[in-house]
Amino acid sequence: MHNSELSESFDEMTSGHSTGDYVKINIGPSHPAMHGTLRVVALTDGESIVSADPEIGYLHRGVEKLGENLNYTQFIPVTDRLNYCSAICNNVSYEMAVEKLMGIEVPEKAQLVRIIMMELARIADHEVLVGILGVDLGAFTPFFYLIIQREEIYEIFEWYNGARLTNTFGRIGGLVADLPSDFETRWQKLRDGIRNANDETDKLLTHNRIWTDRTIGVAAFSPKDALDWGFTGPCLRACGVKRDLRKDEPYSLYSRFDFDVPVGKHGDVFDRYMIRMEEMEESIKIIDQAFKMYKEMPADAPLIAKVPKTIKPPAGDVYHAIEAPNGELGFFIRSDGSDKPYRLKIRPPCYMVYQAFGEMVKGEMIADMIACLSSLNVIAGELDR
Repeated sequence: MHNSELSESFDEMTSGHSTGDYVKINIGPSHPAMHGTLRVVALTDGESIVSADPEIGYLHRGVEKLGENLNYTQFIPVTDRLNYCSAICNNVSYEMAVEKLMGIEVPEKAQLVRIIMMELARIADHEVLVGILGVDLGAFTPFFYLIIQREEIYEIFEWYNGARLTNTFGRIGGLVADLPSDFETRWQKLRDGIRNANDETDKLLTHNRIWTDRTIGVAAFSPKDALDWGFTGPCLRACGVKRDLRKDEPYSLYSRFDFDVPVGKHGDVFDRYMIRMEEMEESIKIIDQAFKMYKEMPADAPLIAKVPKTIKPPAGDVYHAIEAPNGELGFFIRSDGSDKPYRLKIRPPCYMVYQAFGEMVKGEMIADMIACLSSLNVIAGELDR
């Protein structure tokens, strides 16, 4: 954003206020709590925030335009770089959009493996959020419990396809590799580790007086405001809105699974923390059920549909979304019949949530702004336009 634009934005932000009574400060982007790519221009009255103007940041790769200049398969590795804390979910959401456009039916065995890996990615993503939220508020120990388990999940990803963070998982039409033979043993050990780490985190944080003082009632948002601003995922459910695409608009095989959708009451930092903690247990239930179904399938069951070597979907439009760890992650594709999208538009969940950041922190303390941002799980790669 140019200086003149910032000046105009600040003038709008301060309208109705006597700026002589307040101080304008820049929060970020260099501060580590602002991810190095986010900047907030805040108008403060002492330690209180009168108003705040969030700037999306400095990561502008033109990812959608890039997708229009790559063929459909070449774009899969680029999706890794959206929410890089759970890249597998990005991969699958995009692949399913192309499959929907082409009318491809993915084999059931491949869908089960996708679900197992996506739920592992959800757990890893939530572990990052809870761990970093603790660090940002001065509670460092839970980070170690959680990050160790996240690394164990990444070990499974690396063991499956050779990559830890940016996985380039799967292909349009399914998968190119089956689960390794000792997945069950690894999963049983990992499941116990995740639950133990979550129990220790719960003991350290949930009823800790300092933690509750820093999170309960902080940056609370009403259900109406959350819906008006386009919230989805854990941030919406924390406000008390029971909305989850896996339940409400089931895709893949999610309609077959028995799991709960945790919801909060107040839409504050504490509820956003608790939603993630509870969702990790629900993901464990889904993985257990999916793996049981997987074991009942023939060993030689197909993993990928018959897909043309050069993918050229018919002309037309498609939108497909999944319940990613941060909420609704959708891809809109317009095809002109060539091997590249004519238009590509990504609907990233934290892009919608971050729009409301200024409204959420109004009237809060400067320190509460950091707690709010961490609880939203704003990922710079998803904000990229």
